[in-house]
Amino acid sequence: MNQPKSNVFVGVDVSKDRLDVAVRPSGERKSFDNDKAGIARMTDDLGRLSPEIILFEATGGWQMNAVNALAARQLPVVVINPRQVRDFAKATGQLAKTDAIDAAILAHFAEAVRPEIRKLKPLELRKLEALNTRRRQIVEMITAERNRLITAPEWTRGDIEEHIAILKKHLAAINKDIDKLIRQSPLWREKDKILKSFPGVGPVTASMMLSDLPELGSLNPKAIAALVGVAPLNCDSGKHQGKRKIWGGRACVRSILYMCARSAVRWNPVIRDFYQRLLGVGKPYKVALTACMRKILIILNAMMRDQICWRAA
Repeated sequence: MNQPKSNVFVGVDVSKDRLDVAVRPSGERKSFDNDKAGIARMTDDLGRLSPEIILFEATGGWQMNAVNALAARQLPVVVINPRQVRDFAKATGQLAKTDAIDAAILAHFAEAVRPEIRKLKPLELRKLEALNTRRRQIVEMITAERNRLITAPEWTRGDIEEHIAILKKHLAAINKDIDKLIRQSPLWREKDKILKSFPGVGPVTASMMLSDLPELGSLNPKAIAALVGVAPLNCDSGKHQGKRKIWGGRACVRSILYMCARSAVRWNPVIRDFYQRLLGVGKPYKVALTACMRKILIILNAMMRDQICWRAA
């Protein structure tokens, strides 16, 4: 028998030290410390309300302890892109910004829009995602230090070179941890094998796809392209027909797809021919490369759906 809906919607604004909570339609507002004890009190308090949705916005990771605690209690928690909330606030005429106001806007958004509640990622998937994020951070630090080395005076060159060597050791260790984690899972091992069979997809791209795009293989081509943000969107109004543009989606996946496309236009005959054909009809370089990114994504999606490795026609 279905449980009756409570018609209670909660918004939680997160900062480093505090959790501001707003409840609709009652208008109740509360504040909790963003620590283990405070999160436990908030979880108990919200559990008694039996809300339909508890809405957070992504805040650089500060929300994750609270989100995990609520999910562990089987409460309907959703995390959304902050841009959606700010656009909603502007549309409703709310221009002021404080933590309490933000919590109230989140609760209003939850009540008006009712975003889809999705299951929290499994622990192993979150671990792989965290390792991939850390690897990306280390690579960025190595790149920054190498750039500094170009113009560094002799008095600091040794320190920079030493730091680069340390970062490389950390990068090697992270790569081993990622490889070990993938090999421990029969499902991930098979998916990793399928992804890496595509010329242009290496270990980094494969592991990033596993962690940051777990939907790969479960959606239709249009849906997966829209999810990543490589689907061309219309910009038309009246008689005016604007240029199609890509927008939104998962920036981390687009970044890795871009590097994959750069490699594939050289080494994958299908993508290379497609790319050259687009250039041949006058498509700009960036447009052609973006089209290759979308084609690669759709091919990988089909390969994962059908559980088959790459075979050039």
